[in-house]
Amino acid sequence: MEDMLKGLDKKKVAIIVVDMLNDFVTGSLKCERAQDIIQNIVKLLDSAREHKIPVIFSNDAHIKGIDHELALWGDHGIAGTKGAEVIPELKVSKIDFIVPKRRYSGFFATHLDILLRELDVDTLVITGLHTNICVRHTTADAFCLGYKIIVPSDGTNAFTEKDYEEGLEYLKMVYGAKIVTVEELVKFFDR
Repeated sequence: MEDMLKGLDKKKVAIIVVDMLNDFVTGSLKCERAQDIIQNIVKLLDSAREHKIPVIFSNDAHIKGIDHELALWGDHGIAGTKGAEVIPELKVSKIDFIVPKRRYSGFFATHLDILLRELDVDTLVITGLHTNICVRHTTADAFCLGYKIIVPSDGTNAFTEKDYEEGLEYLKMVYGAKIVTVEELVKFFDR
């Protein structure tokens, strides 16, 4: 699989961590399967920071009683609450970036694209929750904006195995995402 990363410039890579928030891991929209990816994401972020690869948290920051998405999913990721904070295991650093979002995609009506362009990024490693929802929509917009996409299979998950598997296949088939492992990415960063 390392061949899948051949030709990429690690100086043009950024990590996007989607919705690894208290509400998604332990709170109101708890995903039991999130526990399976936490340590892998920690390893990925530690390696990225060590190699000065930007880490960007794309976080739900909803407005209670306003945001359209809340009608479907109930209150979650409400801006300013503990539930909307990144889980402590991921240790948000002062060198990391946080981009709040009010819809599934990390790009929709946010400043994510301009941040990436100013960081001179052309390749995104998209990780977090949920493979078939927010990771998928963020990947869709990344693809439409011309970014190369890498998704660590052991760095994303969903409520069910079916949603996770179908989500990964969709990202690969429709957006040309390179599906690799966190270990392969760490080796790539170490080169």
